Amino acid sequence: MGLRQNKRFMLLVLMGFGMACKAGTVEHNNKPDTTNKTYTNPVFEPVLADPSVIRDLKTGIFYAFGTADDWGDGQGLRLVPMLRSKNLASWSYVKNALTTRPKWKKKGGIWAPDVNLVNGKYYMYYAYSTWGDPNPGIGLAIADSLNGDFIDQGKVFLSAEVNVPNSIDPCFFEEKEKKYLFWGSFSDLPTQGTYAIELTADGKAVIDKKKKTKIAAGDWEAVMIHKRGQYYYFFGSKGSCCEGINSTYHVLVGRSETLLGPYLDKEGHPITERDKGTLLIKGNDKFVGTGHNARVITDDEGSDWFLYHGFRADKGNLSNGTDRRILLVDKLEWNDGWPEIKGKGASFEGQRAPVFK
Repeated sequence: MGLRQNKRFMLLVLMGFGMACKAGTVEHNNKPDTTNKTYTNPVFEPVLADPSVIRDLKTGIFYAFGTADDWGDGQGLRLVPMLRSKNLASWSYVKNALTTRPKWKKKGGIWAPDVNLVNGKYYMYYAYSTWGDPNPGIGLAIADSLNGDFIDQGKVFLSAEVNVPNSIDPCFFEEKEKKYLFWGSFSDLPTQGTYAIELTADGKAVIDKKKKTKIAAGDWEAVMIHKRGQYYYFFGSKGSCCEGINSTYHVLVGRSETLLGPYLDKEGHPITERDKGTLLIKGNDKFVGTGHNARVITDDEGSDWFLYHGFRADKGNLSNGTDRRILLVDKLEWNDGWPEIKGKGASFEGQRAPVFK
């Protein structure tokens, strides 16, 4: 999520983390789930930043989780807000997935949760950081079901323990009974970058904090790894995340034939070099700051869908100063082994909706 909380928000965090702000007028898109055949972006507002989306295999319901934010409605800070949907196109707010502030750091916000089914339970890896934090870290909370409360398990590691600055934006990936955590965010320091590290069999700790693999340079953040065919795809965001309508967030891609790289862009450049990557989506006349995507979701017709946050080009903040990062979704096409989004920008007219039977 790196540098993605504005200064006003972080002032609130430092003053008490859970303190409620003055109530304001907020637009809640809390309509019941529908099975509409079309949809129009955004699919949820006022806020769901840094989304993580997962489907309950028993019920077919999708759940989305986002960064802690105050929606300006008098409810105070929402610690990991949770939404639900039947079709990815119509979402409703459910509750806060995390109800109490973790105690392993003295102060900070809960950013960029990544929720996965691990060992039969739901694991939420999350970043714990303040704005400009010299030693942020990654934590873990676990729930027995997606409807249950997530119980904090404590830290997985701090930046200083793994020698990676700005250690936030976790992404879990499991392959061949091995579990990995990808993480990292924007930095200019010598040890900057996105890295991967192997976890213990229970997914709760790192096997060896000194054994990590650099995946991408320090101008990337918000990593998401996707496997399709013979390739692993690295999706990541660059640019400014949190400057309202002036945000320049955009998503680029690299791919590799092995999980731990090397990842190359379409021109064959390794993304461990700065300023590399193949553009997938950027801002347009209607939506800006488009980035930090969730995992790719495949519908029942085999179409892939890309969920991410952005800003309306004319609405950058709520009245209390919170970044108004809304939830967006668009179809992900594939051309010659590379992902594409029509027009390389968020759709703003009616689109055919994902199909789930």
